[in-house]
Amino acid sequence: MKRIALLDILRGFAIIGTLGTNIWLFAYLGDLNKMFSHPLEPWWSSGDQLLQTMMMMLVNGKFLGLLTLLFGAGMEMKRQKAQREGYTWPGVYIWTCVLLLIDGLLHYTLVMEYDVLMSYAITGMIVSFIINRSRRFILIVMGITGGVHLIGITGITALLAMESGSAFNGMDTITSLYASGTWWEQVMFRLNNFGFFRTESIAIIPLNVFLFLLGALLMRAQIFSDHDSGRLKRRNLMIVGLAAGIPLNLLLLVPGGIMDLFVRYISAPVLTLGYLGLIAYMMNKNIFPRLFNRFGEIGKMALSCYILQNIIASALFYGWGLGLGGQLSSLLILLTWASICVVLMIFSHFWLRRFRQGPVEWLWRKLSISPAAKDTSRSTPM
Repeated sequence: MKRIALLDILRGFAIIGTLGTNIWLFAYLGDLNKMFSHPLEPWWSSGDQLLQTMMMMLVNGKFLGLLTLLFGAGMEMKRQKAQREGYTWPGVYIWTCVLLLIDGLLHYTLVMEYDVLMSYAITGMIVSFIINRSRRFILIVMGITGGVHLIGITGITALLAMESGSAFNGMDTITSLYASGTWWEQVMFRLNNFGFFRTESIAIIPLNVFLFLLGALLMRAQIFSDHDSGRLKRRNLMIVGLAAGIPLNLLLLVPGGIMDLFVRYISAPVLTLGYLGLIAYMMNKNIFPRLFNRFGEIGKMALSCYILQNIIASALFYGWGLGLGGQLSSLLILLTWASICVVLMIFSHFWLRRFRQGPVEWLWRKLSISPAAKDTSRSTPM
């Protein structure tokens, strides 16, 4: 299956962009009240809070949405390949999702409690049985899942608006554990609180289904192709996404943080479409070509880089590592994020000079259970 350069570049941006959100979780030792807008610390209260808010406006939910779209686009590519070569669909793709679920469980247990891979694995299993249906059926499912998600997030936002004080309780226990607990104590804490930490992964499945299917439809519409029609569609997507998404994401500035979840799960996916078009536009105009090549290399080994960046951040901020959590200003947190991004670029560049795949991607292929599975899983779902 021929790789699409734009998809790799977008995937690289998505991986680094998700770290731009997660870096605050690591830096604040899991305290969600500090990651999101705290009712008692408005975004204008200090330079640190202002810088964090501006960064969150750029990345929070946007690149996660992009990554989710790309999962759907990748699934559609695999479905088309299976159709061309006479494979049964979903067939071995279900095994791919099982591998992703196992990978996500290990990542959740050993590295990070807010892992998204498990949610993607379950979503992939669901969508794989929908994606082969008619366009009309897909649009109906998108309408249902999108509506359920919109109603749910709007309802939660309304409840938060009626509450006073902190939206997230019990954060002191978590921050204390990550500040001074051993790695094994953290592992056991994640396992003992599996249901609590997996709530978001279950709650976002309707949104994931919607974005997976949207990504598949964008692939069918040749949005990612290098033809003039694809470029025109991406330009229109950029204009609409930015024009609608930027005002919606300004809701993050509403005092008290009551709109934070709405922005992350409703406004952000809209701006995601604008980001997709903008990145594609910059690539077509050959802006920063070497930098975009580095993003493309990260995208080629996205799963390896996703796991590696979270391991690095854990080692930097948690007590069992350097213990920098809770000690850095917003500027230093951003510099740490940028440094990890550079490490990922260097790592992926030199790795791919010697190997065709990232280490996790290589292991993924080896775990395939049949010749057909090996052929269709040369690239992971990411």
